[in-house]
Amino acid sequence: MGVFIAIVILLCWAFHLVWSLLYSPLALTSGWSYFHVLLQAYLYTGLFITGHDAMHGLVSSNRRVNDFFGWLASLFFAGLSFRKLRTNHYLHHQFPATENDPDYYIRSQNVFVWWFVFLMRYATIWQFVFMAVVFNVLKIWVEVPRLVLFWIVPAVLSSFQLFFVGTYLPHRKPHEETMQPHRARSQNGPHWWAMLSCYFFGYHWEHHEIPRIPWWQLYREKNHSIHKTEGE
Repeated sequence: MGVFIAIVILLCWAFHLVWSLLYSPLALTSGWSYFHVLLQAYLYTGLFITGHDAMHGLVSSNRRVNDFFGWLASLFFAGLSFRKLRTNHYLHHQFPATENDPDYYIRSQNVFVWWFVFLMRYATIWQFVFMAVVFNVLKIWVEVPRLVLFWIVPAVLSSFQLFFVGTYLPHRKPHEETMQPHRARSQNGPHWWAMLSCYFFGYHWEHHEIPRIPWWQLYREKNHSIHKTEGE
């Protein structure tokens, strides 16, 4: 099931990106332009969530297949290193919201400062080289404004969505007793909103509590947490 969902997300991301670059309306006065930018950003988020599940070995029980999808999703997202992402993510689970957590910025809770530091910790020179090469190859066939609007902007928006819903909101201070032992909180609201906001990644306490659950089953663990709380 994990491989099937990963393939669906990868294909949706790829097909919509190609369609947007070639055929989508390119006009700031067109509502469809904004729709396709937001849809592509959402698909980018799904791409990263796929890579994230691969970090936990949840895409496939076959290590090579699992890591292939993790590598592919990370590469397509923004030339990211799957190996570096996985190493840092293990540290994040081991030391959540502490100075040893590479996703946490202990010096400031300002959302934009923290986001910038978060991005820089994952950036590499090879990532910039890769993205520059791909950009210059693509502009042979696609005009630059389209590349910026439908390829770069959605990736940036997605990075903020992932950071805001999956890192900032769950781990920001104050760290209350209900957040222990993971220093993480979960978003409230209906499941459709959790899916729309970040593929259930806002159910972050549940993810830290049982990281072996794939993203598309996190809502079940959220239901279990709610029933357990109500029972108490």
